[in-house]
Amino acid sequence: MKTILVLGAGRSSSALITYLLQRAASHEWKIIVGDVSEAAARLRIGGSTRGHAITFDINNEEKSAETVRSADVVISLMPAHLHHLVAKLCIAHGKHLLNASYVSPEMQALHPEALSKNILLLNECGLDPGIDHMSAMQVIENIKQQGGKLLTFESFTGGLISPETDPENPWRYKFTWNPRNVVMAGQATAKFLQEGQFKYIPYQQLFRRLTKVSVPGFGDYEGYANRDSLKYIDTYGLQGIRNMLRGTLRNVGYCAAWDVLVQLGCCDDTYTMEGIANMTHRDFINAFLNYDSQLMVEEKLCFAFKILPNGPEMKRLRWSGLFDRELIGLKEGTPAQVLEHILNKKWRLNPGDKDLIVMWHKFVYELNGAKKEVHASLTATGDDANYTAMAKTVGLPLGIAAKLLLEDKIKSRGVSIPTVKEIYEPVLNELGTLGIRLTETEIH
Repeated sequence: MKTILVLGAGRSSSALITYLLQRAASHEWKIIVGDVSEAAARLRIGGSTRGHAITFDINNEEKSAETVRSADVVISLMPAHLHHLVAKLCIAHGKHLLNASYVSPEMQALHPEALSKNILLLNECGLDPGIDHMSAMQVIENIKQQGGKLLTFESFTGGLISPETDPENPWRYKFTWNPRNVVMAGQATAKFLQEGQFKYIPYQQLFRRLTKVSVPGFGDYEGYANRDSLKYIDTYGLQGIRNMLRGTLRNVGYCAAWDVLVQLGCCDDTYTMEGIANMTHRDFINAFLNYDSQLMVEEKLCFAFKILPNGPEMKRLRWSGLFDRELIGLKEGTPAQVLEHILNKKWRLNPGDKDLIVMWHKFVYELNGAKKEVHASLTATGDDANYTAMAKTVGLPLGIAAKLLLEDKIKSRGVSIPTVKEIYEPVLNELGTLGIRLTETEIH
């Protein structure tokens, strides 16, 4: 019997753990789910006899090592900054590791040691990063096999809410992923390639420089650049390409309203605010505005940012409760922590809510002297607030990759991402059988 260890029983783990438990009997697997809360792990396992819940604390070195030693494959859904600690344990005990987060410098540094131990440390095997890589590589390889030369690659992915969910919500957005990651989004300068020129967007401009994206059957969205697109030129084998941009999708109007919070200073995580315990939502916003004995908070904000009192930005900020006289409910916090806490009161998924994943790729290439353009899109809708589209698209690729590893169908070793055919082809094929597939359209 093979043992799969899943570390982390949070929101994104539901689909992964369900996938593994449903296949555990036929594949002779034992599934161990470890979390700082054993109760959360037990909840994910339900009544399955193939599952076992444990308390897992990475800071308890002896017990963590013992737990990793007992597994054949480890899947980490822990916070991204802890993955390299799990990876060190996996290398020490000869176990493969899969996760859905970006390759960190600390993780990359483990590549030689992982190779020497014949261990795979597979990163970026979720949604974005993950399915975006795999689906892009499948199309890129197809274009190259035809003899085409890529000129442009653009890719945008967003975790949103489905049209029938919370129809009064003007943001068309709720937290379907780690709320902190949403509040802190984009704080690293975005880097990309445009018509052969290197371009950079600093954080203070990020939500003002947008790309319009139209997805068939779903309408128009706006995308903002995401982190470092340049490093994927080599990863995707696109040397010589003229346009390379990866970004995040939001519904139209989101970015203009979010930019107000960015410019105001609400997303700053570098210092702790004073007086939080006695502060209301309204006081929090007012803390970043000039003192004025006459003007209301709303008026000062409109004046400072040249927005209309009844305009779309104010409508979104007001709906989120940012001008309410309700106490924040924290004893202390940075501006970013306070903002996250306030937004979570309105932006948390309710039991009947359904989220929506939208992914869109644009490929422009030359073939036999002619320029061609292909758009490819993928969408997925959650079942409810537990079995979300985000959980499916993050968790299922990890589950499928773990199965392939245990079947000895993945030969890659060292620190890797799923841009090789032996990984992306079978993962995408199985995702297609589960209703998650890319649809390609040639643009004429």
